[in-house]
Amino acid sequence: MIDYARRQRTPRKHLIGLAAVVVLHGLLFWAINSGLARKFVKVVQGPVEAILLEETKPDIPPPPPPPPPKNLPPPPPAYVPPVDIQVAAPTPVNAIAAVSNAPQPIAPPSPLPVQINPPPAPPAPPAPPAAPVFTSAVISATSCEKPEYPSAAKRMEEEGTVQLKFLVGVDGKVIESAVEKSSGFRRLDEAARAGLSKCQFKPATIDGKPQQSWASLKYTWRLE
Repeated sequence: MIDYARRQRTPRKHLIGLAAVVVLHGLLFWAINSGLARKFVKVVQGPVEAILLEETKPDIPPPPPPPPPKNLPPPPPAYVPPVDIQVAAPTPVNAIAAVSNAPQPIAPPSPLPVQINPPPAPPAPPAPPAAPVFTSAVISATSCEKPEYPSAAKRMEEEGTVQLKFLVGVDGKVIESAVEKSSGFRRLDEAARAGLSKCQFKPATIDGKPQQSWASLKYTWRLE
């Protein structure tokens, strides 16, 4: 500690050190400006070549092959792997007897098929009754006389067709008569109704049985 304090008190040594540092920096700055440092760096960074040296061996000829041996034994036969043949062991007699003497299970009887009768078909509906056969009453021409032309109608030359209706009984006789459509002359209408009412009719029938019914008839008056 005393020596260091003494050194600090002598400024001469300090000045020499500082002057040396300044000189070194000046030289370095001059070298950079003059290119000396660049040449040095280039010389240092020159290419470096690596050379591989192979170890050369002298050319030695290979040794000759050995002569084949004489009277050698024949080569052994090729190896054939054995084949395993499995033979089933015989069944012991006791096992067969036991199997044959064992009671065999009895299969349950199959259920008998149950026949299910289909429900009876509903009865067919009764056939509708046949429609009755109807025939209308007609006049019998063989038993009917032609009505007499009224004399007054002849003088007046009256002509025309009258339509009449008759109620015919089961015996074919007219029970009642009426004029349905007039001929235009009352004398002709009445003469035709009275004359035709006396005629015999064939009665109407239903299924062949005579029935009382109405019948229509037209009669034409014409002068000859």
